[in-house]
Amino acid sequence: MNATPATEGNAGGAAAGFLHAIWHALDGPPGLAGQAAFTGTGSLPSVFAVTELAAASIGAAGLALAELLALRGGQAPAVRVDRRLASFWFDSSLRPVGWKRPPTWDAVAGDYETADGWIRLHTNAPHHREAALRVLGCAADRDSVARAVAGWQAQELESAVVEQRGCAAQMRSLQEWAAHPQGMAIAAEPLAWHARTPGAEPPAWAVPAARPLQGIRVLDLTRIIAGPVATRLLAGYGAQVLRLDPPGWEEPAAEPELTVGKRCARLDLRQAEGRRIFRQLLRDADVLVHGYRSDALAALGFDAQQRRRINPALVDVSLDAYGWSGPWKTRRGFDSLVQMSCGIADAGMRQSGRPRPTPLPVQALDHATGYIMAAAAIRGLCERLRSGAGTETRTSLARTAALLVQEVAPAGAKPLAPETRGDCTAPSELTAWGRARRLKPALDLAGTPMYWDLPAGRLGTSPAAWTLS
Repeated sequence: MNATPATEGNAGGAAAGFLHAIWHALDGPPGLAGQAAFTGTGSLPSVFAVTELAAASIGAAGLALAELLALRGGQAPAVRVDRRLASFWFDSSLRPVGWKRPPTWDAVAGDYETADGWIRLHTNAPHHREAALRVLGCAADRDSVARAVAGWQAQELESAVVEQRGCAAQMRSLQEWAAHPQGMAIAAEPLAWHARTPGAEPPAWAVPAARPLQGIRVLDLTRIIAGPVATRLLAGYGAQVLRLDPPGWEEPAAEPELTVGKRCARLDLRQAEGRRIFRQLLRDADVLVHGYRSDALAALGFDAQQRRRINPALVDVSLDAYGWSGPWKTRRGFDSLVQMSCGIADAGMRQSGRPRPTPLPVQALDHATGYIMAAAAIRGLCERLRSGAGTETRTSLARTAALLVQEVAPAGAKPLAPETRGDCTAPSELTAWGRARRLKPALDLAGTPMYWDLPAGRLGTSPAAWTLS
C-alpha cells in the first residue's frame, strides 16, 4: 500500500480529503466543499479509512442538498456529519424489536481455499447458486463445496463460474489488481462519470426547506445494496420513490433495512406490457436510479439514448460492479466480490495476520457508492433547476474501492463508542415484519431533518404507478 497513514487526530482531515475527491468528481461548486463539518472520534477496525469514507460520502449527499436549498433560499445551510453514526449506518440502521431478520448469506456463499489461493462464491440468488454448483458438480452444502473448490486453481474456477452466469471472485493483492487489465481500466476511470443533455425549461420546483425533495419522482431499478441506499436517502428528504423488481425477486435480509420510505412494485421488463408501463413511468420520472449491468437495459430496449428520448430532462444515475470500461465491464459483481478482486481482502489478511481473507468490517463499497449516487442525483436536480438540462452519472463499486485504498486507517485510532438506546429514534417504526427502532441520521442539515413517510415494507406490495401527491 502506498497510502500514508493518518493519525487519530487528523481523521477529520482524511474525511475532508475523501469529500473533496467525491465533490470534485461530481462537479460540485468548489466553494461548498469546505462547509461540511465532521464530529466524533473513533474508527471502525480496518486496514483502510472506512469511517472517514462513510462520513465523507454521507457529507457529499448533504452538500448536494445544501446546494439545492441554496438555489431557492439564497444561502446553503450548515452540513454536519457524525462520524460514529455514519459508521453504524454503513452496517445497518434497523434494530428489530421482538423479531429477527433472516441471515444475510445463504448456506453456500463465502470464501473457499483453492489449490493456489482463495475464491469467494456469491450464491444468495438461486440462479447464482445453481451456476456455481453446476461448475463444481457437488451438493449444496459447505463441506461438499469446500472439497470441490480445493481441486481448482482460483482463476480457472472464477472464469468457469462467470461463464455460467454466476458470481465469483479470486482473491488478488493490491499489486495484482493494479497490473490486471480491469484494474488498469478502473484506474483510468473517473470516480463519477457525468454528462449533461439539453432538456427543457427549468422546472418550477418549490424546494421547501423542511422537505427539499418533495414532489420529486424517483424510479428505482436497484437491488442489494448501493442503489437502495441512494434511494433511501432521497426518500428521507421527501422524494416519492417507486422501486421496481421483477417477479420472483426477493431480498429477505435487506428489505427491512432498505425499503423504508419507498413503495415497491413488480414489473417484468421482459414482457411487452411491462415495457409499456415502464416507458410511461420513465416519461413522468424526475430521477432514474438503476444498477443494471451496462448491457442489460440495452438488451431490454432501454439504452441510454432511448431513455433520453423518452425523457430528455431525466436525471439518470447508474452503477455497476467492475466499472464501465475494460474486459469486465459487463461482469456481475457485488461488494464482497469486488473487495476480493481489488486487493482489500488480501490487505486485511496481511495486516491482521489471519490465515484467510479479511474484508472490511462493513460493506463500505456499497454504502459509499450509494451516497455518492444520491449526491449525484441531487446535483442533477440542481442542474435541472439552473438550466433545464438532463444529466447522466455513472459510478461503480470498483472505482469507489480505488478511492478507499488511497487512505489507510488512522494510526492509533480508538474504537467507536458502543451504540446506546439513545442513538435510535423514538417512537419505533412499524415495519411489515414488526416494530423496530432506526438509528438517528448521521447527517445533520440545519433546518432540514431526514425522516420517512412510509415504514419499511415488503417487495411487490404496491402498484407500478405514481401517486398523485
